[in-house]
Amino acid sequence: MKILLVEDDKSTSDYIAQGFEQAGHLVTASDNGHDGLFHATDGNFDVIILDRMLPGLDGIAIIAAVRSAGGTVPILMLTARAGLEDRVDGLDAGADDYLVKPFAFSELHARLNALVRRHRPESAEPTLSANGIELDRLKRLVRRGGHPVVLQPREFSLLEELLRNSGKVVTRTMLLERVWNFHFDPKTNIVETHISRLRSKLNEGYEEDAIVTVRGAGYMITTDE
Repeated sequence: MKILLVEDDKSTSDYIAQGFEQAGHLVTASDNGHDGLFHATDGNFDVIILDRMLPGLDGIAIIAAVRSAGGTVPILMLTARAGLEDRVDGLDAGADDYLVKPFAFSELHARLNALVRRHRPESAEPTLSANGIELDRLKRLVRRGGHPVVLQPREFSLLEELLRNSGKVVTRTMLLERVWNFHFDPKTNIVETHISRLRSKLNEGYEEDAIVTVRGAGYMITTDE
Protein backbone atom coordinates (compact mmCIF):
# COMPACT_ATOMS: atom_id res chain seq x y z
CA MET A 1 0.00 0.00 0.00
CA LYS A 2 0.98 3.60 -0.58
CA ILE A 3 -0.02 5.37 2.64
CA LEU A 4 -0.29 9.06 3.50
CA LEU A 5 0.14 9.62 7.25
CA VAL A 6 -0.84 13.04 8.62
CA GLU A 7 0.04 13.14 12.32
CA ASP A 8 1.70 15.96 14.29
CA ASP A 9 2.85 13.86 17.24
CA LYS A 10 6.31 12.67 16.21
CA SER A 11 6.42 9.58 18.41
CA THR A 12 3.03 8.40 17.15
CA SER A 13 3.96 9.17 13.55
CA ASP A 14 7.29 7.33 13.81
CA TYR A 15 5.61 4.35 15.46
CA ILE A 16 2.96 4.05 12.72
CA ALA A 17 5.37 4.68 9.85
CA GLN A 18 7.89 2.15 11.14
CA GLY A 19 5.20 -0.50 11.54
CA PHE A 20 3.87 -0.13 8.01
CA GLU A 21 7.30 0.18 6.42
CA GLN A 22 8.39 -3.04 8.14
CA ALA A 23 5.29 -4.65 6.64
CA GLY A 24 6.47 -3.60 3.19
CA HIS A 25 4.32 -0.51 2.63
CA LEU A 26 5.37 2.95 1.43
CA VAL A 27 4.60 5.75 3.89
CA THR A 28 4.61 9.50 3.25
CA ALA A 29 4.42 11.41 6.54
CA SER A 30 3.27 14.97 7.18
CA ASP A 31 3.11 16.77 10.53
CA ASN A 32 0.67 19.62 9.75
CA GLY A 33 -2.65 20.21 8.08
CA HIS A 34 -1.54 22.33 5.15
CA ASP A 35 1.12 19.89 3.98
CA GLY A 36 -1.26 17.03 4.62
CA LEU A 37 -3.91 18.57 2.37
CA PHE A 38 -1.31 19.21 -0.34
CA HIS A 39 -0.25 15.57 -0.35
CA ALA A 40 -3.82 14.29 -0.06
CA THR A 41 -4.93 16.17 -3.18
CA ASP A 42 -1.70 15.85 -5.14
CA GLY A 43 -0.55 12.29 -4.44
CA ASN A 44 -1.87 8.93 -5.60
CA PHE A 45 -2.37 7.13 -2.28
CA ASP A 46 -4.19 3.90 -1.55
CA VAL A 47 -5.28 5.13 1.88
CA ILE A 48 -4.86 8.12 4.23
CA ILE A 49 -4.35 8.00 8.01
CA LEU A 50 -5.39 11.39 9.35
CA ASP A 51 -5.13 12.87 12.82
CA ARG A 52 -8.08 15.08 13.73
CA MET A 53 -6.26 17.82 15.68
CA LEU A 54 -3.49 19.25 13.51
CA PRO A 55 -1.64 22.58 13.35
CA GLY A 56 -2.69 24.83 10.52
CA LEU A 57 -5.73 22.88 9.33
CA ASP A 58 -7.68 20.24 11.23
CA GLY A 59 -8.55 16.80 9.95
CA ILE A 60 -12.23 17.58 9.35
CA ALA A 61 -11.31 20.46 7.05
CA ILE A 62 -8.86 18.25 5.14
CA ILE A 63 -11.46 15.54 4.60
CA ALA A 64 -14.03 18.08 3.45
CA ALA A 65 -11.55 19.57 0.96
CA VAL A 66 -10.57 16.16 -0.43
CA ARG A 67 -14.18 15.04 -0.85
CA SER A 68 -15.35 18.33 -2.35
CA ALA A 69 -12.60 17.98 -4.95
CA GLY A 70 -13.99 14.55 -5.87
CA GLY A 71 -11.32 12.53 -4.06
CA THR A 72 -12.46 9.00 -3.21
CA VAL A 73 -9.32 7.71 -1.45
CA PRO A 74 -10.28 5.86 1.75
CA ILE A 75 -9.52 7.90 4.89
CA LEU A 76 -9.12 6.61 8.43
CA MET A 77 -9.25 9.29 11.11
CA LEU A 78 -7.14 8.95 14.25
CA THR A 79 -8.12 10.98 17.29
CA ALA A 80 -8.07 11.16 21.05
CA ARG A 81 -11.66 12.44 20.97
CA ALA A 82 -13.91 9.45 21.61
CA GLY A 83 -17.30 11.13 21.91
CA LEU A 84 -20.21 10.04 19.73
CA GLU A 85 -20.60 13.50 18.19
CA ASP A 86 -16.89 13.58 17.34
CA ARG A 87 -17.16 10.24 15.54
CA VAL A 88 -20.25 11.34 13.66
CA ASP A 89 -18.60 14.64 12.63
CA GLY A 90 -15.61 12.79 11.19
CA LEU A 91 -17.61 10.15 9.36
CA ASP A 92 -20.16 12.65 8.09
CA ALA A 93 -17.34 14.82 6.71
CA GLY A 94 -16.29 11.89 4.55
CA ALA A 95 -14.01 9.71 6.66
CA ASP A 96 -14.38 5.98 6.01
CA ASP A 97 -13.32 4.79 9.45
CA TYR A 98 -12.50 6.22 12.87
CA LEU A 99 -9.98 4.89 15.40
CA VAL A 100 -9.57 6.34 18.89
CA LYS A 101 -6.16 6.76 20.55
CA PRO A 102 -4.55 4.89 22.17
CA PHE A 103 -4.82 2.03 19.70
CA ALA A 104 -3.13 -1.26 18.86
CA PHE A 105 -1.09 -1.21 15.65
CA SER A 106 -2.54 -4.59 14.70
CA GLU A 107 -6.04 -3.10 14.72
CA LEU A 108 -4.92 -0.08 12.67
CA HIS A 109 -3.27 -2.41 10.14
CA ALA A 110 -6.38 -4.61 9.90
CA ARG A 111 -8.68 -1.61 9.46
CA LEU A 112 -6.53 -0.19 6.65
CA ASN A 113 -6.46 -3.53 4.87
CA ALA A 114 -10.26 -3.68 5.09
CA LEU A 115 -10.63 -0.13 3.74
CA VAL A 116 -8.39 -0.82 0.77
CA ARG A 117 -10.20 -4.08 -0.02
CA ARG A 118 -13.57 -2.31 0.00
CA HIS A 119 -12.32 0.39 -2.36
CA ARG A 120 -10.70 -1.91 -4.92
CA PRO A 121 -12.55 -2.11 -8.25
CA GLU A 122 -14.90 -5.07 -8.25
CA SER A 123 -15.13 -7.65 -10.99
CA ALA A 124 -18.84 -6.92 -11.42
CA GLU A 125 -20.20 -4.93 -14.34
CA PRO A 126 -18.92 -1.34 -14.19
CA THR A 127 -22.33 0.12 -15.05
CA LEU A 128 -25.48 -0.05 -12.95
CA SER A 129 -28.86 1.05 -14.30
CA ALA A 130 -32.53 1.07 -13.42
CA ASN A 131 -35.58 3.13 -14.34
CA GLY A 132 -33.66 5.42 -16.72
CA ILE A 133 -30.79 6.06 -14.30
CA GLU A 134 -27.28 4.95 -15.29
CA LEU A 135 -24.23 4.92 -13.03
CA ASP A 136 -20.72 4.23 -14.33
CA ARG A 137 -18.61 3.12 -11.36
CA LEU A 138 -15.29 3.37 -13.21
CA LYS A 139 -15.80 6.81 -14.77
CA ARG A 140 -17.79 8.04 -11.75
CA LEU A 141 -20.54 9.35 -14.01
CA VAL A 142 -24.31 9.42 -13.51
CA ARG A 143 -27.04 10.06 -16.09
CA ARG A 144 -30.81 10.12 -15.97
CA GLY A 145 -32.57 9.87 -19.29
CA GLY A 146 -29.22 10.46 -20.97
CA HIS A 147 -28.65 13.75 -19.13
CA PRO A 148 -25.65 14.05 -16.78
CA VAL A 149 -26.23 14.40 -13.05
CA VAL A 150 -23.36 15.80 -10.97
CA LEU A 151 -23.09 14.16 -7.55
CA GLN A 152 -20.81 14.51 -4.55
CA PRO A 153 -18.87 11.34 -3.57
CA ARG A 154 -21.25 10.39 -0.75
CA GLU A 155 -24.29 10.95 -2.97
CA PHE A 156 -22.66 8.77 -5.63
CA SER A 157 -22.12 5.96 -3.10
CA LEU A 158 -25.69 6.30 -1.89
CA LEU A 159 -27.09 6.03 -5.43
CA GLU A 160 -24.79 3.10 -6.15
CA GLU A 161 -26.18 1.19 -3.18
CA LEU A 162 -29.77 1.90 -4.24
CA LEU A 163 -29.08 0.80 -7.82
CA ARG A 164 -27.36 -2.39 -6.66
CA ASN A 165 -30.63 -3.23 -4.96
CA SER A 166 -33.06 -1.83 -7.53
CA GLY A 167 -36.55 -3.15 -7.02
CA LYS A 168 -35.80 -3.86 -3.36
CA VAL A 169 -36.24 -1.72 -0.26
CA VAL A 170 -32.94 -0.53 1.23
CA THR A 171 -33.34 0.30 4.90
CA ARG A 172 -31.81 3.24 6.76
CA THR A 173 -29.66 0.85 8.79
CA MET A 174 -28.34 -0.78 5.61
CA LEU A 175 -27.40 2.62 4.20
CA LEU A 176 -25.68 3.68 7.42
CA GLU A 177 -23.55 0.53 7.37
CA ARG A 178 -22.80 0.32 3.64
CA VAL A 179 -22.42 3.99 2.71
CA TRP A 180 -21.15 5.55 5.97
CA ASN A 181 -19.69 2.43 7.61
CA PHE A 182 -21.71 3.25 10.75
CA HIS A 183 -22.35 0.23 12.94
CA PHE A 184 -24.38 2.28 15.38
CA ASP A 185 -27.25 4.72 15.12
CA PRO A 186 -25.76 8.26 15.03
CA LYS A 187 -29.13 9.70 16.11
CA THR A 188 -29.03 12.26 13.29
CA ASN A 189 -30.94 12.73 10.03
CA ILE A 190 -27.80 12.09 7.97
CA VAL A 191 -29.49 9.53 5.69
CA GLU A 192 -32.61 11.61 5.17
CA THR A 193 -30.55 14.72 4.38
CA HIS A 194 -28.42 12.96 1.76
CA ILE A 195 -31.45 11.20 0.23
CA SER A 196 -33.13 14.59 -0.10
CA ARG A 197 -30.09 16.09 -1.87
CA LEU A 198 -29.72 13.07 -4.15
CA ARG A 199 -33.43 13.06 -4.97
CA SER A 200 -33.36 16.78 -5.79
CA LYS A 201 -30.49 16.33 -8.25
CA LEU A 202 -31.98 13.26 -9.91
CA ASN A 203 -35.46 14.78 -10.20
CA GLU A 204 -34.41 18.06 -11.80
CA GLY A 205 -36.43 18.35 -15.00
CA TYR A 206 -38.55 15.27 -14.23
CA GLU A 207 -42.01 14.84 -12.75
CA GLU A 208 -41.48 11.22 -11.67
CA ASP A 209 -39.59 10.78 -8.40
CA ALA A 210 -36.43 8.77 -8.95
CA ILE A 211 -36.36 7.44 -5.39
CA VAL A 212 -39.40 5.85 -3.77
CA THR A 213 -39.79 6.28 -0.02
CA VAL A 214 -41.35 3.19 1.53
CA ARG A 215 -42.78 4.62 4.73
CA GLY A 216 -41.47 2.90 7.83
CA ALA A 217 -39.11 0.70 5.78
CA GLY A 218 -36.61 2.60 3.66
CA TYR A 219 -35.94 3.66 0.08
CA MET A 220 -36.04 2.05 -3.34
CA ILE A 221 -35.32 2.69 -7.01
CA THR A 222 -37.81 0.73 -9.06
CA THR A 223 -36.77 -1.55 -11.91
CA ASP A 224 -37.47 -0.81 -15.55
CA GLU A 225 -40.27 -3.35 -15.75
